[in-house]
Amino acid sequence: MATTTHTPAPTSPASLASVTLEVADLEAARRFYGAFGVGAYVRLRACDAHSTGFRGFTLGLTVSGPATVDGFVAAAVDAGATVLKPATKSLWGYGGVVQAPDGTIWKIATSAKKDTGPATREIDEVVLLIGVEDVKATRQFYVGRGLTVAKSFGGKYAEFTAGESGRVKLALYKRRALAKDLGVPADGSGSHRIVLGGTPDAFTDPDGFAWEAPEPPAPAQS
Repeated sequence: MATTTHTPAPTSPASLASVTLEVADLEAARRFYGAFGVGAYVRLRACDAHSTGFRGFTLGLTVSGPATVDGFVAAAVDAGATVLKPATKSLWGYGGVVQAPDGTIWKIATSAKKDTGPATREIDEVVLLIGVEDVKATRQFYVGRGLTVAKSFGGKYAEFTAGESGRVKLALYKRRALAKDLGVPADGSGSHRIVLGGTPDAFTDPDGFAWEAPEPPAPAQS
């Protein structure tokens, strides 16, 4: 059963204000995310940090209907993405999974199983879902940093309330369950190749995800 937790924030609380993807080819990444249509939601930074296998997170787009899912998947593929899971109906709706040329995995989904209107390029919600070893422990870590829990399903899933300036919600899921949902092996090592902004003091969470103050680089071009 979902629960909502209200926890007093510390003096300098964290809130997810920006998501920066570290990419090997900055200009190529800018072109891809502009064509994909999500450039307003992520920042890009050149980085050659070592990373292998699953990076431990996915960015999810929630949209209005199956035709819009198909449109975003097609735009990603046309721009160079690889399909990890073709868009298909499921118990929960309709969705597919693609991997950007820089390695970032994106899941595009809708709770609707039928279209009620034409396809659009509108995004209802963007969620950064990070895979963790212990959902309860990591949830409490973030509560201690000042984030407010919006939804919590025991040790399986937790979602935090979006900050005032944040365009992306932060959520937690078991790492192996996340990898299975995305259709990739759970093993991976090296850098996550993602940095979260929205804290006055840099810190690293229990699963190695790094936070820093939400300063430039500028957002990717859309």
